[in-house]
Amino acid sequence: MSSIPHPVDLSVKPDITPFFDPATNTVSYVVKDPNSSACAVIDSVMDIDYASGHIAPLSADRIIGLIQERGWHLEWLIETHVHADHLSAAPYIQSKLGGKIGIGDNIRVVQETFGKIFNEGTEFQRDGSQFDRLFQDGDTYQIGGMTAFAMHTPGHTPACMTHVIGDAAFVGDTLFMPDGGSARADFPGGDARTLYRSIRRVLELPAATRLFMCHDYGPNGRDIRWETTVAEQRAHNIHARDGITEDEFVAAREARDRTLDMPKLIIPSLQVNMKAGQLPSADESGRRFLKVPLNAL
Repeated sequence: MSSIPHPVDLSVKPDITPFFDPATNTVSYVVKDPNSSACAVIDSVMDIDYASGHIAPLSADRIIGLIQERGWHLEWLIETHVHADHLSAAPYIQSKLGGKIGIGDNIRVVQETFGKIFNEGTEFQRDGSQFDRLFQDGDTYQIGGMTAFAMHTPGHTPACMTHVIGDAAFVGDTLFMPDGGSARADFPGGDARTLYRSIRRVLELPAATRLFMCHDYGPNGRDIRWETTVAEQRAHNIHARDGITEDEFVAAREARDRTLDMPKLIIPSLQVNMKAGQLPSADESGRRFLKVPLNAL
């Protein structure tokens, strides 16, 4: 039995359509209320060729095409956290289909941290106002007649949230598939001990709860997967299965993090995503530029 209260009907089974982006190993989702045409998009991707500076909405257009083809109504664009490995397509999709963009209210902590790293001026608002909704722990929201709720699950970043929608939970980077373990905790504001506690909170959901990953890298050459269950994670997660103590997790996570390189797209991703996916303002010539802070990450 779970020890945490559930403000939603966990027996509801939303219709879930995944979209895998091989360039960033990101999985985006369209989540539809089974009893209406209402839907949400979780962790969308905007394509970027960083070497050339070329941005294109190919991945986003696939999501838009599905929603339009089936006559669904988009109500929410959810960001589980400020992604460091891909650009969000939320404002682009919103411009085509409407909906509200939501993220955890600790986005303000992330904005304060990275606003300094990227030397953003006073015109950059660090209050989360670029987003339509800032979720606090336990907040609920509607997707048609289906109620969802947000759980604060920090550790990878301060603003990470897990979104529980019926019998499904979208965990962002808090967890990977059982053979992938967990996300890194060494970004500014991350903390391995906090991550462990967030993982255990997710794993207090009912055993049959479907868990949907934001990333999969196919460890040991296996096929890409993105769906598991609480029961499978508790039995087999290589970092956080039942029986692994907090201290054991922290030691292993911190040792692993010391071996990792920065994500290839961290520079453009953080600048864009902390502003709800908005690209930098154009200069007088109409051109946009990203900053590269030296020796800061």
